[in-house]
Amino acid sequence: MIRVISSLVAFLSISVLCAQPPLVEAPRLVVGITIDQLRGDYLEMFRYIYGDRGFNRLLDEGLVYSNIHYDFPNLDKASTIATIYTGANPSYHGITAENRYLVETHQEISSFLDNNYMGDFTTEKLSPLPLKVSTITDELKIASGGQSDVFAFAPNASQALASGGHAANSAYWIENENGKWATTTFYKSKHHLVEQHNRSQQSLTYTIGSTTWRPMIDIKYYHAFPYTRNRYSFQHYLGGKAGDNLRHFKESPYVNKEVNDIAIQLLESGTLGRRVNPDFLALTFYAGGFSKALDKNYSLEIQDTYYRLDLELARLLDAIESAVGIDNCLIFIASTGYFNEQEVIPEGITTSGGEFFPERSQALLNMYLMALYGRVQWVKKYYNEQFFLDRKLIEESGFNLKEFQQEAAAFLVQSAGVQDVITSHQMLHGAYNQNVQFYRNGYYEGISGDLFLELQPGWKVVDEQVDTRERGHRNTIMAPLIFFGNHVPAGKVNRTIDATEIAPTVSYRLRIRAPNAAKAEILKEFYMER
Repeated sequence: MIRVISSLVAFLSISVLCAQPPLVEAPRLVVGITIDQLRGDYLEMFRYIYGDRGFNRLLDEGLVYSNIHYDFPNLDKASTIATIYTGANPSYHGITAENRYLVETHQEISSFLDNNYMGDFTTEKLSPLPLKVSTITDELKIASGGQSDVFAFAPNASQALASGGHAANSAYWIENENGKWATTTFYKSKHHLVEQHNRSQQSLTYTIGSTTWRPMIDIKYYHAFPYTRNRYSFQHYLGGKAGDNLRHFKESPYVNKEVNDIAIQLLESGTLGRRVNPDFLALTFYAGGFSKALDKNYSLEIQDTYYRLDLELARLLDAIESAVGIDNCLIFIASTGYFNEQEVIPEGITTSGGEFFPERSQALLNMYLMALYGRVQWVKKYYNEQFFLDRKLIEESGFNLKEFQQEAAAFLVQSAGVQDVITSHQMLHGAYNQNVQFYRNGYYEGISGDLFLELQPGWKVVDEQVDTRERGHRNTIMAPLIFFGNHVPAGKVNRTIDATEIAPTVSYRLRIRAPNAAKAEILKEFYMER
């Protein structure tokens, strides 16, 4: 009788196990695509001009999340990509922005500056070491015992280093002076195809001089914005004055072709996705505005950018299909979640808001603090909506930093256009509220400032030294996330997800541990598909 019951239990257990769907095989290749300033509303608005093999294929056959949320202030191309690949906020990974301010030397430097490593095809000294935690790509290298290949390609150094991580074979970016694919000697291996390209006549060094951006199709098809005023065929020469030419090139859709060309060469070489250990290819594209566009608000240029980007994605997907097969490759496409809108207010129209002058505000704050604490320069710098105080001077003078910050904040919050001022002490030790936590997520001790300013919507930050005006916006920009390939089921998810959920989800699909600072849950759709 006992034997019969035991056999029955064993049979039922096996039956239950057999009834469960098998795990999807781990991908042989992951292609992580971050698209700087990709907007979900534009993605949908321009669908009528796309072909069948790019965006429309991804939107129809992929798992589409309507919106990514980044839970920290002052988003940019460095902080957001670091968050995607680490699964953590800047308070953990340490990349608070593209550049950072050094109080001691009064310098603005790259957040990835590292004088211990030389550049390859660049004079910049950079490394991924300022990234304080591990990335998806690091964990893949560790899990495979170093056997997985990891390469990153991006328009800018910060994007390449954040996505390549510490353990990549190499991370490449387009050098701002000569247009070569540059990297850092921190990485010990290079890909011969990149070296060959840099020395060939196809290098951007030689081709940019003949590059002129014109609409790819008749502009009559670019009618998504009924408000566009300058409806004539634009023409932008991208090989202009040295120094400006590469900056304008990186604001154009041609930079996406440059990134895509080198990525497809690697795929066609047969060096990725052909072994037991999964490989990883990290790419960054651009979908933001063009500073030379005449109609900043509703330009034809942005429609042409999305049309061309659609063609590049179609070309990339076809190359992946040919090289390793879509089922063998996990592809994710993530927006950086912000948009640098170059807004032009027509003459005669008065809007809400005003102009905030950081230098004047800094001078007034210094005068106030002098009246309270003595006639010395207490404020070192306004930088990236933060004020940096001279902490060394405050300490040497015997003042309490917490009280000093509180006095400064109480004065600043009375300024026109200032919604709130949050001190670093408040973030680290103060009472919790949602707004303080939001700023705390973007704060890293030793890198961030003492006072964080939240400006009211519509107020322009006016930099008098370089004559620029940036208008503050707090409105929502829809930032999509798409998973495609590797048997990911198609579907549309309308809830907002946190950017920190991407890395644990990709790691789960790779069957490796998540990055060491990632605390978010795996996206539930990936559990449900089992």
